[in-house]
Amino acid sequence: MTDSRSELDDRHGPPPLPHGRPGDPDGPLNLRLSDASTSSLGQTFDAGAGRIFPCDSCGADLEFHIGDQALKCKYCGHIREIELDFDAAVVERDYEAALHRLREWHGEEAQRKLDASDIDHAGDSTTRNELRCDSCGGNVEFIGTLTSQHCPYCGSPMQLENAHKCAEHRIPVDGVLPFQIDHEHARKNLSQWVDSRWFAPNRFRKQGAEGKFNGIYLSYFTIDSMTYTAYTGQRGEHYWVTVGSGKNRRREMRTRWYPASGRFQRFLDDVLVLANTGLNRKFMLALEPWPLLKVVPFNQQMLAGYLARTYDIELDVCFQEAKGRIDGSLHSEVCQRIGGDAQQVHSLTSRYEAITFKHLLLPAWLMAYRYNGKTFQVFINAATGEVQGERPYSVWKILFAVVIGVAVVAGIAMTQQ
Repeated sequence: MTDSRSELDDRHGPPPLPHGRPGDPDGPLNLRLSDASTSSLGQTFDAGAGRIFPCDSCGADLEFHIGDQALKCKYCGHIREIELDFDAAVVERDYEAALHRLREWHGEEAQRKLDASDIDHAGDSTTRNELRCDSCGGNVEFIGTLTSQHCPYCGSPMQLENAHKCAEHRIPVDGVLPFQIDHEHARKNLSQWVDSRWFAPNRFRKQGAEGKFNGIYLSYFTIDSMTYTAYTGQRGEHYWVTVGSGKNRRREMRTRWYPASGRFQRFLDDVLVLANTGLNRKFMLALEPWPLLKVVPFNQQMLAGYLARTYDIELDVCFQEAKGRIDGSLHSEVCQRIGGDAQQVHSLTSRYEAITFKHLLLPAWLMAYRYNGKTFQVFINAATGEVQGERPYSVWKILFAVVIGVAVVAGIAMTQQ
């Protein structure tokens, strides 16, 4: 979440896509690009329901290679440049207009199912798809919001063709942040993370976290809004007085309170909200920030060889989560504006206007590992390398730290007496 103090008219659009120049670590990703229409790339199968990217050299399936930032065949090494439509751009969508379209569609769909006497499923949407693998002929299920995976029989990567594009009843994906941290880099970061867990058991720190990494694109909404806030409260200023006499003489801190009020406007840009369920949201939030300047218009080629999910949580629900984060940020700013040594906020009213959003796919490495018969999850930001997750604790180390802490506090108290 970034905080801009400029007006809406001062906002800049997304950065131009790089072309023929070295990558900037703080700017857009240096993809291998060529000017072409993405709709002509790859090959559809199963009556157009799925898409794969066959190698031009040997016919095997291409996968997105992180190091080359291009499609690459793991068998013959052939590299195919990522082809993007240079007329495409990652643009903000109007929040209220999108909600209106979604409500209209849900109403029409519910009425259609009622007319067809499908009362039990009048509010349901399709959550299960099946493709026939073009390589081995096996049936591959895409359950829930999974849209890209490998065939469990032959390992061929495949994607649902229109899962991220449909604009009629689902919000299409606007942009994707390609993987930039490869498997080995992620494992190295994980080892360093394990070694830095001071309160973990020594055996765990020595043996590390072992498990299978899964690279996956997760669904996020970004929320932008201009906010107008009015507040009232009190500013507290501390002062000291001497009370008592003799051995009871001591200094006490007291506070004078003064009224405070004000108004201000603030533009909140790209407040990220995870739109998938089944993940520990505390750890996923800790993976921020994401380098959103490197987001490029959505392209299925970048999903080749990786898992991907569309959103589970609807846009309006995600907005409420974003609003909670924004409200917390505004409350902190109100306290700063009141100033003094202490603050009391009596009222805080915010108005949200010009709300826009984007639907993005962001990359992560996920891994589950076992230690002492328990399962723990680890999450790695595949664009920055940040590691967050669950880990075991050593009871003895914690007890020892508590004993040391109590001893230090007791020593300080005795010294003051």
